[in-house]
Amino acid sequence: MTTLDERHGDGAGGRDVPGGEAVLALAGARDTAAVPLDDPGAALPGLTGSKAANLARAARAGLPVLPGFVIPHGGGGDTVALRRAWDDLSDGGTLPLVVRSSSPREDTEGSSLAGRFASVLDVRGWPAFRAAVGTVLDSARLPDGSTAPMAVLVQPMLGARAGGVMFGADPVAGRSDRMLVSAVHGGPDSLVGGERTGTGYWLSTRGRLLRTEQAEQPEHPEEGPPEGGPPLTRSELARLVRLARRARKVFGGPQDIEFGFDTDGRLWLFQSRPITAMAARPARGARLLGPGPVAETLPAQLTPLEEDLWVTPMAHGLAAALDIGGTAPRRLLRTVPVVRTVGGRAAADLRLLGAARPRHPWLALLNPAPGARRLAAAWRVGRLGTALPGLATDLVADVDRRLAGVPAPAATPSPALVAELRWTRRVLVSLHAQEALAGALLPEPPASRTAAGAALTALAAARARGVPDARVIAAEPVVLALTAPSLRGGARVPDAQVPGQGGAGGGSAHGASDQAPQRTDQAPQRISSLVAALPPREALRLRIRWVQELQVRLAREAARRTGLDVERLVLLRWTEVAAALEGGPLPADAHTRVPPSASPALPDAFRLAEGEVVVAEHHDDHRDDSRGDGNGNRGLGASRGRAVGTAWDGTGPRPPDAVLVVRTLDPALAPLLPDLTGLVAQTGSPLSHLAVLAREFGLPAVVGAAHAVRRFPPGSRLSLDGTTGDVRAGEAP
Repeated sequence: MTTLDERHGDGAGGRDVPGGEAVLALAGARDTAAVPLDDPGAALPGLTGSKAANLARAARAGLPVLPGFVIPHGGGGDTVALRRAWDDLSDGGTLPLVVRSSSPREDTEGSSLAGRFASVLDVRGWPAFRAAVGTVLDSARLPDGSTAPMAVLVQPMLGARAGGVMFGADPVAGRSDRMLVSAVHGGPDSLVGGERTGTGYWLSTRGRLLRTEQAEQPEHPEEGPPEGGPPLTRSELARLVRLARRARKVFGGPQDIEFGFDTDGRLWLFQSRPITAMAARPARGARLLGPGPVAETLPAQLTPLEEDLWVTPMAHGLAAALDIGGTAPRRLLRTVPVVRTVGGRAAADLRLLGAARPRHPWLALLNPAPGARRLAAAWRVGRLGTALPGLATDLVADVDRRLAGVPAPAATPSPALVAELRWTRRVLVSLHAQEALAGALLPEPPASRTAAGAALTALAAARARGVPDARVIAAEPVVLALTAPSLRGGARVPDAQVPGQGGAGGGSAHGASDQAPQRTDQAPQRISSLVAALPPREALRLRIRWVQELQVRLAREAARRTGLDVERLVLLRWTEVAAALEGGPLPADAHTRVPPSASPALPDAFRLAEGEVVVAEHHDDHRDDSRGDGNGNRGLGASRGRAVGTAWDGTGPRPPDAVLVVRTLDPALAPLLPDLTGLVAQTGSPLSHLAVLAREFGLPAVVGAAHAVRRFPPGSRLSLDGTTGDVRAGEAP
């Protein structure tokens, strides 16, 4: 028989593996053709590989391990001794065996290499045994041309009634307080090989069954044998939990265990290795974040300079509004940002903004602190409710005067350019604070009085006058309400059809856009009057967008003066840009900074683990269960009415009864609303731009519908109720 030394070449006898000297000493002291698992030397990974060494340790600790022997790394040359070991274990060849790989490189804390090397089941007879050993040794050759050190583990073949895999912790959720079991009828090999889907069991560390997920039965009989009932009983699950606890003590951490119950009901441990890929787990008390409340304003991935110009003022403004409203303790607002960025994408603290229910609502009712804060702030809020419209009018007037007096950026000295940018950051704080307070304290504006509605009218009128889209914003700045800010590219008006342009809907947000072609001389005056008549909150929203656009133009001039192109400038922080404009040097790496890689869209709700790893929150963990039906069908009603239609994602041909299903309420979607049957969004608030506009059009709308994009793909039928927030697949009853 070919030895491991012959297959692996020089130096494979233990010198290149952990504990090599001990292995060589042991090899010289004994016949290493076959090392029994109960031999102390079997627990040396360098000699017998990690799989066999772990089983040897488990057996010595009293865990239920089948007997067996190991052809050690570099051994197997003594055919007589090897045949003697095979004969004893197989009872003269009458019992089938399992021949498995056991390399020092697999089943370690850093790498499991699960399934990488070969195992041969149901080996009968001496020739088949030698062939199976050769198969395992041949699998040690790696794709890069190297050969892994390899031992061969040999054990009896067990006829299992049920088997599977158990994790002593939840690697998906990163939770050490739960255990996961996946089991099938028969041995675990079909499960670990991916041929079958097992029944899943979620258990507490004390053995309490938390959840069960039944495996799907094969649709065709030839795909697998019929199986009746769950593979494991409650008592067997309890025994598995005890085994997992014992293995954790033996190996010093939660284990990935392969197990089987034989026909007599005995539990056997086939394999134990460390769990190598535990998911990130947020620290206790990590904040619940989500893009919903801010994704409408800042939907795209932001650069560092965009974060400083837009996210920081928004966070300060919302914190000021929460402080005035008494909805959060001032100490918390000073230490926890209301809005921040994760991977360059804006996310808000959902609990601070009231977009998520407290974990323990009954305790919240008993907590006197919120009531005391509200009482302390009541007199301020009461006076503010009546004074806010006047304060908003004054702020809007001040912003308009300042914007009208800003000289052309190219004619502005560098110190003045910095001063203007500093003013924009300060005034955005005030605008965001008052806009948030207006949304909380003032009544909702009547129909046809929103910034988005005025923008739609202006866009329709400008196109009717023949104004090119490239010049629409310059002619009618109110159209900026339909766009999101960006330092890297100019604001782009929506490409979609708008009311008054002969589209399928034809209707206008204000009931007059269809007359624009006959009254083009009056359109600018009418639009100006619409802007002037906006209620406080809508006027503040529009000024936020105007100030952001001024920042875009000032930043582009700053790029020209610093000798950087815009794509380089946006990688700087605001303090670095200001210092360079005031005569200081650019950062030494300004010309070599690399743009951040594209980040995926944020989950609707998530927490951050160490290293700012995003961990999505299960929907049922943060939503008000009283609004749900247990099936995730309930969102937040944003616009009254009921509708049945065809799901549409905004691309491709539009169905005649289209229900727009989107992740976030992007302002650019506003022109689509007149011709829709309904609107469903995964995130967002009933106070957002599109939700308000949906009410103007009498369009049923639901926001906060969990996993809506996945649940309602384009072309599927769905029904929605904008009053209750109910969204379901299929026709309404």
